[in-house]
Amino acid sequence: MDGISHDVYSLNILINCFCRLHLVDFVFSVKMLKFGLEPTTVTFTTLINGLCMESKIDNAVEFFDDMVARGYQPDVYTYSTIINGMCKFGKTNVAIGLLKGMADRGCEPNVMTYGAIIDALCKDELVGEALELFSQMRNKGISPNVITYNSLIHGVCKLGQKNQALALMNEMVEQNILPNVYTFNVLIDALCKDGMVSEAQNTFNVMIQRGVEPDVITYTSLIDGLCISDHFKEALALLKEMVGRNISPIVFTFNILIDTLCKKGLVSNAQNIFKIMIQRGVEPSVVTYNSLMYGYCLGSQIDKARKLFDLMVTNEIADIFSYNILINGYCKYKMIDDAKQIFDEMSHKGLIPDAVTYHTLIKGMFQAGRPQNAKELFKDMCSYGKQSNIVTFSIMIDGLCRQGNLDEALTLLKEMEESQLKPDLVTYCILINGMCKASKINDAKELFSSLFENGLQPNVYIYSAIMKGLCREGLIDEAYKIFRDMEKGGCLQNNCCYNIIIQGFLRHEDLPKGTNQRNG
Repeated sequence: MDGISHDVYSLNILINCFCRLHLVDFVFSVKMLKFGLEPTTVTFTTLINGLCMESKIDNAVEFFDDMVARGYQPDVYTYSTIINGMCKFGKTNVAIGLLKGMADRGCEPNVMTYGAIIDALCKDELVGEALELFSQMRNKGISPNVITYNSLIHGVCKLGQKNQALALMNEMVEQNILPNVYTFNVLIDALCKDGMVSEAQNTFNVMIQRGVEPDVITYTSLIDGLCISDHFKEALALLKEMVGRNISPIVFTFNILIDTLCKKGLVSNAQNIFKIMIQRGVEPSVVTYNSLMYGYCLGSQIDKARKLFDLMVTNEIADIFSYNILINGYCKYKMIDDAKQIFDEMSHKGLIPDAVTYHTLIKGMFQAGRPQNAKELFKDMCSYGKQSNIVTFSIMIDGLCRQGNLDEALTLLKEMEESQLKPDLVTYCILINGMCKASKINDAKELFSSLFENGLQPNVYIYSAIMKGLCREGLIDEAYKIFRDMEKGGCLQNNCCYNIIIQGFLRHEDLPKGTNQRNG
């Protein structure tokens, strides 16, 4: 630097440049005092910001404390910088403490200082505390800005408080703070996720009227909402509109449409969207292919699903979901050997089957009349350290009951209880059904009674199962008593319950009672 005059201002600019290039460590090698220059508050603030940008929050706090210890007075920008850094790295409570101590050190916070903490509290779903701080800020005469309102709107939307979000947006408009694209996007997304699509469309129209240009996120949220609400035509029209506005759909936009159409069995429509996606140069993701594969399986096009799966395997993009979709497809069409082959291939590709994989294949084995294979899979699942859960046991118990292996099912129930898993109502319903089908009505009655003793409230499916079993055994009066007791137990009879009782009475030629049930 010989021959060039330099001062603290030029060095501050240089330090800022290095910090923005993520070279903060290099900055600390610049010895300012070597040039006879005394650092200023701006120097410290710039370096604190650089450390925060590099995720070195502990060093930033240490440097801030060192600054104060050396007699430098932090200004509002220094405080806002360190508070913002603390909030970003989960030290919100420390940031609040620092905010409270600012006035004692002769420095008044500004909208940026408050905004950083309000945003962090909202992200942590502590919206009540954020609103309290917001109120405190306004009482001090500090005007909120669009960023402050955006944080609060996002926070209340996360908690499902859409009305409060709309109230906050109206409030900001009244104060001549114009909502930006982010404000509208947060609201539109929240309304769509809650199924309030017409309200989301109204908000979109307000956005256009106010001259705020929608972006890809706006359109993607609306398309998602319309797909959830089964308004495919409107969703497709919106895709056309966004392209007309020169807003390029992203992979996520296409994935929403393809996935929805495939799940509704409209795989040919999904293929058309896929073609548009390719034409526009948008690279399909594993989610795109998985959705199409699911659509093929649903539409009985298992060969197409397999071809797509093989292509994914060749391109090394198949994931656990890809394998699970195809295994489920094969099981659905009783192609159990193909399903097992895909299952075996997983380990060769370094993929570990998850609970869904095992559940699908175990269920498939039972449905294909291969209980021994199902039991082996269950054993494998336990031996490979995969934690069996209530669903696993319920699938096994159901399969055994359907095969008429009631004793094995009851042994499994004991194993389940010994492994600290509490059977749920689904498990009990399966067992009661199984007992009734095996003509073990007394065991079924005993199990049904034990539910009340264990503090469980039977649901309509359990009531239906026991009543059906009693009617089958000719115990109409007992079935009718249970039918009458349902409402007292807080469970309303449905059409199925009425049909069971009526058919029971008719089968045993007790017409008067049977024909009067619906009026009783």
